[in-house]
Amino acid sequence: RTMFLIGLTGGIASGKSTVANILLSLGIDVIDADKIAREVVEPGKPAWVQIRREFGSEVLLGDGRLNRPALGRIVFGDHEKRRKLNRITHPEIHKEMAFQSLKLFLRGRQFVVVDVPLLYETKTMLRFVHKVIVVKCTPAQQVERLMSRNGFTEEEARKRIESQLPLEQKCGLADFIIDNTGDPDTVRAQVEDVVRQLRGSWAHWKVRGAVLVVVLGLLVGVIWLITRVTTVL
Repeated sequence: RTMFLIGLTGGIASGKSTVANILLSLGIDVIDADKIAREVVEPGKPAWVQIRREFGSEVLLGDGRLNRPALGRIVFGDHEKRRKLNRITHPEIHKEMAFQSLKLFLRGRQFVVVDVPLLYETKTMLRFVHKVIVVKCTPAQQVERLMSRNGFTEEEARKRIESQLPLEQKCGLADFIIDNTGDPDTVRAQVEDVVRQLRGSWAHWKVRGAVLVVVLGLLVGVIWLITRVTTVL
């Protein structure tokens, strides 16, 4: 397992962005899967081409950009269509996340947080994370935030929530839970406590030690090969 990656997840509109911003303010690198998801479907990119082929031009705006509300209405009421969309976008998202993680690892970061809304649903990134932080709030808060932030009707908001694993189930699987039902200061204090615990972890040294062993092994192999070739010549 890649032990320097920390997963950040929760229910839709539970406050992951709030927690991610607090982490950034504390000097922690956060890789945002939602941001990457928007980038991989920009016009002309492979995922965009596949989406246009699969769902038609009705999910595109006049300038070619993805019409997210239109696509959302199609997939969030249809499990099979949502699976098709995920099969198109998730591989591209995961490739970019892996690339960004590698860059930060090579810069010597102790740990990196990966903000993945569907961490437990897709399971792909779970094998790469050492610990998971889940952000929770009440279902009523989720509905209220989606209606206010996204302009959804109550029915649309509930459909979005129901398309994900229940939040209480995610909390049962988490290593750390951030309760986002209270005031901002309380939320920040919880995040700071988690960061203190993570900064005290020695997990990143295990990863670096394993990488060092592999690199040294390759170096020894190259030296042995050069010696053999020189001897033969």
